[in-house]
Amino acid sequence: MRIAISGTHGTGKSTLAEALGARLPGHVVADEPYYLAEEEGYEFSFPPAPEDYRAMLACSMRSLRDAPSGTIFDRTPLDYLAYLAAIGADPAEQVDAAALRRAFAGLDLLVLTVITPETERILPPAELPGLRSRMNEALLELAYDDPLDAWPDTPVLELTGPLDARLATVLGALPTPRP
Repeated sequence: MRIAISGTHGTGKSTLAEALGARLPGHVVADEPYYLAEEEGYEFSFPPAPEDYRAMLACSMRSLRDAPSGTIFDRTPLDYLAYLAAIGADPAEQVDAAALRRAFAGLDLLVLTVITPETERILPPAELPGLRSRMNEALLELAYDDPLDAWPDTPVLELTGPLDARLATVLGALPTPRP
């Protein structure tokens, strides 16, 4: 099974990915594309520039496309398209739609961690709050409108309930393994 978690910064993606990895036998959590790109020698600016988001988008597409079954992804290309949209770029001009479809084709579930009153109350304050809010809005719009027709058959689960129920919610939404 392949599960991906998308969401703006400071919404608990990494925590959820680690909890899923600990709970699902035989599954591993893929490194976040930011760290993969850094390991390859990429130097990011702060705040990230459009070329930084494009580098993470490319790395995320490779990771999503090449990782085996049993992988949990902490971020997807959708995240970087949403960040690019949040800073004014047109997502359709950032990526080849066919390549994006191939990257998302093997996902069993796309989980969205979004900003909620509880994330704002319980989780530590996030950097760049304006960018965070704009990315959250862009992510939801992209995820549900799917203007690039990239994940039409991938089930999408938006987590809006209590943080302590997220793991159970995702586990309950996973497809039943085929015999």
